[in-house]
Amino acid sequence: MDVDALPEQIARTRRFTSGAASGFTIGADGTVLFVRGRSGDDPVGRLWALDPGATEPRMIADPAAPPVPGPVRDPRPDPHGRWIAYARGGALRVVGADGAGDRAIAEPEGPDIAYGTATHTGLTDPGGADRGHWWAPDGTRLLIARTDVSGVELWHLADPTDPARPPRTIRYAAAGTANAEVTLWLAGLGGARVPVRWDRAAFEYLVGAGWDAHGPYAVVQGRDQSTVRFLAIGHDGTTTVLAEWHHPSWVHLVPGLPARTASGTVVAHADLGDTRYLTVSGAPVTPPGLQVRAVLGVEDEDVLFTASEDPEETHLWTVRAGAGARRLTTEPGVHTGVRRGGTLVRASGGRAVVTRAGAPPATIASLAERPVLDVHAVPLVLGARALRARLHLPSWHRPGVRLPVLVDAYGGAGRQRVTAEGDWRSAVAQWFAEQGFAVLVADGAGTPGRGPQWEREVHGDLYGPVLDDQVDAVREAARRHPDLDLGRVGIRGWSFGGSLAALAVLRRPDVFHAAVAGAPVTDQRLYDAHWRERFLGDPAAHPGRYDACSLVREAHHLTRPLLLMHGLADAKSHPAHTLRLSSALLAAGRPHDVRLIPGAGHQAIGSPATAAILHVQAGFLRRHLGL
Repeated sequence: MDVDALPEQIARTRRFTSGAASGFTIGADGTVLFVRGRSGDDPVGRLWALDPGATEPRMIADPAAPPVPGPVRDPRPDPHGRWIAYARGGALRVVGADGAGDRAIAEPEGPDIAYGTATHTGLTDPGGADRGHWWAPDGTRLLIARTDVSGVELWHLADPTDPARPPRTIRYAAAGTANAEVTLWLAGLGGARVPVRWDRAAFEYLVGAGWDAHGPYAVVQGRDQSTVRFLAIGHDGTTTVLAEWHHPSWVHLVPGLPARTASGTVVAHADLGDTRYLTVSGAPVTPPGLQVRAVLGVEDEDVLFTASEDPEETHLWTVRAGAGARRLTTEPGVHTGVRRGGTLVRASGGRAVVTRAGAPPATIASLAERPVLDVHAVPLVLGARALRARLHLPSWHRPGVRLPVLVDAYGGAGRQRVTAEGDWRSAVAQWFAEQGFAVLVADGAGTPGRGPQWEREVHGDLYGPVLDDQVDAVREAARRHPDLDLGRVGIRGWSFGGSLAALAVLRRPDVFHAAVAGAPVTDQRLYDAHWRERFLGDPAAHPGRYDACSLVREAHHLTRPLLLMHGLADAKSHPAHTLRLSSALLAAGRPHDVRLIPGAGHQAIGSPATAAILHVQAGFLRRHLGL
């Protein structure tokens, strides 16, 4: 087991995603299309096709030989395969499938305007992509998003290693500030356009759109996120409300929803008690305790979706009103898929199994590399709240050998770490274990898969409930495993996990004795408006919530070793977060360490600096936890 080779492998394989198959779709003839690199370290995704009756896929498109000049964003063929729509340079363009007839359908009126791209539609897209154009079923028209960022604040990212280089300018909609103005247009292939009209003053977020057999539609959301509307779009751009949902905290957005069946029935979801149900015509069609994750497709009256009975597993299901839900996958894991006609693709872990009526199953292999070290993780369910956790122990550990504890946290809203299908983060946790730590990964309040009440425990307070759960997880894990030394407990994390790590030593120095905080959000007013206002509301209306979640205001409480790390090219969590906290710590006379990473963005693990970042963290924690 070559432990030292893991950081380089993570960077070389793009966190083990190169060579994994993804983006599955099914053509009208049953051909399965997907994206995959040639190998586990090939950074270029190529388009492949598995034809009916075939056992091996064939490559049909290679970005190394493009039909049009790049860079190209979000190429989408029409349903009949005659045209491909794509965004480039702010324009939405179409080109024939044979590479002929390339032309603009809509061109930007200025440098701050872009057609064919949107900002928040990935919230309801099953693939998580912020799509900005959608084909009509007959392939003769498009629904197009127009994004105007001229009213959004200008932020700057400088490169201190090159003082002659001007800073990079970005538009960033922070909490309480102006958002991008996103509108919709109906467009023909000749360029004629009709604007889509809805009450944008009340519903400024476009969080979804599409075009099905009943026509184009849009999903819009109010700024406070407590109301969502499903709109049908007429040929003249007028809109009609098909359905509306409310929640006093926020209306949760489920990928793939809302949708319509062939009969026009609305498919949506309802948060009732502690279950997220799938609904058809407003009535639940899934059982209590089955947490709906995403809808992957609607064909006739059948709905293909993913859901969890156990929060660590996500399975593929199908349902139609009156027939009951049926699970399609059996192996433990995190499954997804797609279905059309008699063809079903079941995907998990970068590979897929294709089944067709009357034909033997065909496998689409993953070419992704496996981590060079083996993961030794003990599954745990901890405490009265049944916190799902994993305890990573060194491969060389023997009972009776005391180990310092390292909490490897994300722990908050929007992301699970503890699932039946590990990812690159599990390999990193094991790498830290091999350095001499008992590494504990636990999912707490706000994480998905435990039901809507669990997710909304962080409304109004992003950190308090999450930190409480991490404290409980540490204590309960140590009670079960006496080799865990509660006198030496560290915590590390990135992004939300970085904020949590810093707060852990600020608020609970009795439990946590050292922390590494990567890319933390330290001033909530400097973070993305849509995501931060979901939990804390408008900062003008709820300033106390923002102050209570400010790490900067708590800097004077620091009594434990703290290492702050931040990529200087981070456009998601600006380096100002770390610099403001460091400034407050200096003003309060609190010693701390800072490492700034030139050229690194928000996800620094996977960049060329991966090995250095991990070794700096390990060295800091070893020094301060007595290794």
